Amino acid sequence: MKVLRVKIRSWTASFRYPIFVAGLQPTLPMPPLSTIYGLISAAKGEIVTPEDTSVGYVFFYQSKAVDLETIYELEGLKAKSNVANREFLYDNELYLYLTNLELESAFRQPFYPLLLGRSTELAMVEEIKEVELVEKINVKLGKTLIPFPRKGVYGALQALPTHFSDEVFRKAQGTKPFYIVEEMILQEESAVWFDEEKQWGVYLHK
Repeated sequence: MKVLRVKIRSWTASFRYPIFVAGLQPTLPMPPLSTIYGLISAAKGEIVTPEDTSVGYVFFYQSKAVDLETIYELEGLKAKSNVANREFLYDNELYLYLTNLELESAFRQPFYPLLLGRSTELAMVEEIKEVELVEKINVKLGKTLIPFPRKGVYGALQALPTHFSDEVFRKAQGTKPFYIVEEMILQEESAVWFDEEKQWGVYLHK
């Protein structure tokens, strides 16, 4: 199957756990699908959902650190400042796989700035390439989110949305449990899509 592979880099990234609202703000070790579809939407300049393209990705980071960040808490019409500890990821690489080949033009000239987290976490496109994925067994799959359940896959479980609505007050869509797969796991029984050049499996979310 022919897909578009987009390599994206950023110095920093952060993907907030939905259940944490105060105190230490930890980051997920990889972007949720809602961030992925938000990234594609920013590039195209309009909302992109799972109906428009299937996506897969492999995400790497070099290290994790904690920063002190000033936040503002609203109390009625007044706001007071406070300091929060926020985790972030450093030196990130995202390999994004898209079944909609027409999105190439969007990443060659993004409509809005590309972000991997907050407004300060700018990302840049390093490479855009059409590649052929083949189905294989005995390949490694990981560094990504995989829907629960799936035989032969393990990792922390987290309920996450796939995307958000385009209403004024956005609503989470397609929330379901995912494995957070932080290492490459050999898939010995079930076939997965395989990138011959990179020598890793790609899980395509449909």
